[in-house]
Amino acid sequence: MIPVTGFENARVGILGLGRSGLSAARALRAGGAHPVCWDDNPAAREMAETEGFDVGDLSREGAFDAIARLIVSPGIPHLYPAPNKVVANALRAGVPVDNDIGLFFLSLGTEKWAEFDDPPKVIAVTGSNGKSTTSALIHHVLEHAGKTSQLAGNIGRGVLDIDPPDDGGVVVLELSSYQTELARALTPDVAVFTNLSPDHLDRHGGLGGYFAAKRRLFAEGGPDRAVVGVDEPEGLFLAGQLSEGPDDARVIRVSVEGKLSGPGWSVFAKKGYLSEYRKGKQTGSIDLRPVKGLPGRHNHQNACAAYAACRALGLSPRVIEQGFHSFEGLPHRSQVIAEKNGVTFVNDSKATNVDSALKALEAFSSIRWICGGLEKEGGVAGLKPGLANVVKAYVIGREAAEFAMQLEGVSAEVCTTMAAAVAQAMDEAQPGDTVLLAPAAASFDQYDNFEKRGEDFIAEVQARL
Repeated sequence: MIPVTGFENARVGILGLGRSGLSAARALRAGGAHPVCWDDNPAAREMAETEGFDVGDLSREGAFDAIARLIVSPGIPHLYPAPNKVVANALRAGVPVDNDIGLFFLSLGTEKWAEFDDPPKVIAVTGSNGKSTTSALIHHVLEHAGKTSQLAGNIGRGVLDIDPPDDGGVVVLELSSYQTELARALTPDVAVFTNLSPDHLDRHGGLGGYFAAKRRLFAEGGPDRAVVGVDEPEGLFLAGQLSEGPDDARVIRVSVEGKLSGPGWSVFAKKGYLSEYRKGKQTGSIDLRPVKGLPGRHNHQNACAAYAACRALGLSPRVIEQGFHSFEGLPHRSQVIAEKNGVTFVNDSKATNVDSALKALEAFSSIRWICGGLEKEGGVAGLKPGLANVVKAYVIGREAAEFAMQLEGVSAEVCTTMAAAVAQAMDEAQPGDTVLLAPAAASFDQYDNFEKRGEDFIAEVQARL
């Protein structure tokens, strides 16, 4: 645990008692603060009481008269589409609003660090797609290189649940836009921006607000190194804002659109080959094509970002390449779950939006595509460039018929359930085909989350093999 410092004997409100909320309450108590916890769910309040925390209704009048700070869980709106009543009351009372990420950065460094030969480092990764794989890949490479590394945030453990890092230790954080937008302290040593595509627009008041939330990771004093994907206008703009000139090595530009030029530091992938350039000269390269855990162009982008972050910490290209080859990938993200009779089965349930699903469609050929679910804003028109790889679509979800009608030029069958879709796809698959789950939609119409959807796909496939 990272004990939270700076609030000794102070009352600190905790809104939302899920994983991050309870973790923050424990860390605050360990640092000498007095947490006051609240959640609209009675079961969550009861759980907090069993751990000995005070539970108080933070929505009542005068609740913030003696509160020093309010800590808000990521799922609770703090601005758009409308702030939660408790958050609004805190702001009216002049009480600072923060989250567990802000508390982490506020409390990470200790006096003991002055005795370390190699002070701990923090790598923070954000972006629309690929941040989980990028974070996990960085963590994996660091461990392969013999460094002590901890993975936390949206992946792995809660940020305040990790062990205080020791001499030479590295903490790798995956951070969502909800987390970067609200955290009052954001001071990573290396910050990574993978890419940007429309998502969570209701929570950020549009694409500009969404980008602004991501961009905050680079604004609070600035990281020592910034790794920035420049294939979208927003990333290109961000890299330009951070750089003091064309040869500023504090910014490492990343691309999978083609070769990057100029005297600066860049990492790009072209036709499956990763290249690193500094001062106009190639300084490293990796053939990504045989790396089984990183299939497809979108994973090559993740590889470039992870490579750049690891190089920023001084790892050699050879060590990074060895780490790549032993990386098995993450569940529900281009996860090859089986191969039989020439047919490959891939679980990419995490492809919950059009952009991530398009990347999956472009990574494979001759696809039997299982798609559908709770459609996100903007429809599915953005999938068109990848539809040429689709032999047939098998559509699931409560609104499967409406989803299928939007897939122009593709043979589509309305299956509604995962069981029916898998059965039909497997029955019709030919050698060389890939049965791919890449829904391009949220899972909440049929499942609790994308993990449950992916697990259902795996179970249905394995039951029939």
